[in-house]
Amino acid sequence: MKQLTILSLIIFAFLDINAQGSGGIVTGRIISAGNAKSAIPNASVTLISIKDSSESGITAADTSGVFIFQNIKEGGYVVKVSAVGFSIFKTASFNINSGTPKKDLGNVSLNARSNDLTSVEVVAKKQFIEQKIDRMVVNVDAAVSNAGATALEVLEKSPGVTVDKDGNISLKGKQGVQIYIDGRPSYLSGAELVNLLKNMNANQLDQLEIMTNPPAKYDAAGNSGIINIKTKKNKQKGFNGSINAGYSQGAYWRTNESLNLNYRNGKFNAFMNYSFNKNNSFQELTINRVYKNANEETTAVFDQVANMKRSNTNNNLKIGVDYFINQKSTIGIVTSGFLSPENNSNNNTSYLKDADSKVDSIVYSEGTQKNNWKNGAVNLNFRHQYDSTGKELTADLDYSTYASQSRQTFMNANFDPFWDKKGQSDLISNLPVDINIYSAKIDYTLPLKKGLKLETGVKSSFVNTDNSANYFNVVSGVQSVDYDKTNRFSYEENINAAYINVSKQYKKLGVQAGLRFENTNIKGHQFGNEAKPALDSAFERTYNNLFPTVFLSYKLNKINQLGLSVGRRIDRPRYQDLNPFLFFIDNYTYESGNPFLQPQYTNNIELSHTFKSFLTTTLNYSKTTNYFAETFEQVDFATIVRRGNIGERDNIGVSVSAQVPVFKWWTAILYGNYNYNRYQGMLYGENLDVDASMFLFNVNNQFNFKKGWSAELSGFYRSKGLDGQITIGGLGQASAGISKQVLKGKGSVRLNIRDIFYTNKVKGFIDIQGTDARFQNRRDTRVAGISFNYRFGKPIKGPQNNRKKGGAGEEQSRVKGNEQ
Repeated sequence: MKQLTILSLIIFAFLDINAQGSGGIVTGRIISAGNAKSAIPNASVTLISIKDSSESGITAADTSGVFIFQNIKEGGYVVKVSAVGFSIFKTASFNINSGTPKKDLGNVSLNARSNDLTSVEVVAKKQFIEQKIDRMVVNVDAAVSNAGATALEVLEKSPGVTVDKDGNISLKGKQGVQIYIDGRPSYLSGAELVNLLKNMNANQLDQLEIMTNPPAKYDAAGNSGIINIKTKKNKQKGFNGSINAGYSQGAYWRTNESLNLNYRNGKFNAFMNYSFNKNNSFQELTINRVYKNANEETTAVFDQVANMKRSNTNNNLKIGVDYFINQKSTIGIVTSGFLSPENNSNNNTSYLKDADSKVDSIVYSEGTQKNNWKNGAVNLNFRHQYDSTGKELTADLDYSTYASQSRQTFMNANFDPFWDKKGQSDLISNLPVDINIYSAKIDYTLPLKKGLKLETGVKSSFVNTDNSANYFNVVSGVQSVDYDKTNRFSYEENINAAYINVSKQYKKLGVQAGLRFENTNIKGHQFGNEAKPALDSAFERTYNNLFPTVFLSYKLNKINQLGLSVGRRIDRPRYQDLNPFLFFIDNYTYESGNPFLQPQYTNNIELSHTFKSFLTTTLNYSKTTNYFAETFEQVDFATIVRRGNIGERDNIGVSVSAQVPVFKWWTAILYGNYNYNRYQGMLYGENLDVDASMFLFNVNNQFNFKKGWSAELSGFYRSKGLDGQITIGGLGQASAGISKQVLKGKGSVRLNIRDIFYTNKVKGFIDIQGTDARFQNRRDTRVAGISFNYRFGKPIKGPQNNRKKGGAGEEQSRVKGNEQ
């Protein structure tokens, strides 16, 4: 903490030294020509320098048609505007200098294209992918097949993103992605993160920001980067909003509905977003384990088939108010939460066989699981804009709480090879989890002389978790505590951080450099129980780290640009991964934590080339030390799953993304990624040295027709890949959708189908000492759906506050629930 205090004093003492804004501002509003003169949201706006015809900035108009460019250097400019269904428009030239630092272009009118003007309902549409200097932006609504999908399904089909059988998210072949929502880390991982993402409807989402090497402003956690999920926000004056309803059918039915309301006047902005999901689905898991002796001879075989049916109801609510103190200052409060009861049932048949695959015995299990997930959060935020140069102070206070209550019942019956019953055991478990997170954060942006910009800030977060596992044996209807399985684990964590980031544009060269300091303090306590007081143990750790980042961009000419980024990241263990107790999954599978698990560190370097703003090629390399992965230990017939530091990982990758305008009505978005991973280290006393390559390909075809019709044909394929002991087989998915604008462009109807050929099935192989294990996981992924969306309210230009996000840190992304 002492180091943080000293660094903070140095930073804020430097803030206003020689501060001087030097940038201009260009604003305007895009409207349609003619009688309606309605705003054109999402129009593409480009600021072009007259001196060398280079692009000085690119932005998109908001829902009111308003756009703004800030920190513009002195010189002559024109603005080019384009939108789907309208003719391209260029403004007259104008100058930005000390005498006229601001230019308000007023209403910029676009003419509809001359073909079939009387019958075509023109609606502007965002590009599916936007490439920026430090991130890739995916516009969710641009993909018709996203209608009716969950946030997890949207992520799965995004460029470079993969989701495994347990919901773990990888980016460019690397796990360790941190999920942010509206600029705040989700604080969740494992079962809780999967549940949160399944709760979110795609119609609530605006964009995904994919950052493989985030700037110093962001928490250093996430060795493969950050995905920021931005939800939709209405910035119009008056009362307005939207409603959405959808129905989809896989093996089981699903519904999703949402209501978004917003009211804004000169002093206040109030909003409410509510969504409801009802999901029914299934999962079928098959496992084959072959046990071998030291001579690699088969000694026994284990076959298991598990069928699970899931039914859950999700309620999400977000309410917020912004108060505009004056033209420069805004204060706001945002509250949010969800309730998600879930009922699961499963049956499991396990066959134990001899070396000749003859059945020796059979175990049949039935189980039920009732989960109740709850979350509540509140964010207080403040924003002050000192002047028009971009000098700004923001502050956030956050509190969030997560609670889950899981009650499980297990019935295990033993049979001989002829299904004659030999015995039965019953087990009941209660698994409560409580998590409380507190965070405070201040960020300051200061334009300096000669176009230099300084960003700095401090943050502190506190996390408390309390996990219990209470097991009871049931004999003749009487419950008794099973002390061999019962345990309780508490965890406390405090992270203090400070950062500084400097950026400047030198004609063709753009430079951004940052440094982040993080101080981490953790405490863990496993409690003993009445029968085993010796299990009581505790640990404490403190460590300090520096995380530098550098971004360079260079314009070779009007159509070619190079980029270079370098950075260092950290992944801390998920809270439950430090709990050493054995958790019961079934009679032959257990999960355990590891109190000796250390953070892993990754150094990343990435080189990129962009051609004509539509083709981007990237080459990347990363090295991870103390790499931790899911490991599998065989003890007799039982498999114990735990995370362990297995050594080092080297990752090399190359990716290509392109947006190809095949015809005026057809755009193909292509993404390909190749990556090579090598793992070296020790695993349960044996040397580990394995490597493998993986290829990922995404394609998204967008079709825009007359009279408000549009369509999509998309898909992805991921080849076989490796992560430590696990080899995952190749899989893919094809999806399609069609959309029609109705009610004068205020409504839309969408039909879609995901995983048309039912090919999204996870298969794999696990290399365990003395055991070869193969598995296949089949889920309810082929789903057809229909949805309707209606928007109401009149867009009026007015001031806006974009602060519907807070500052809580990375901590939430590491919560891991009971995934039995």
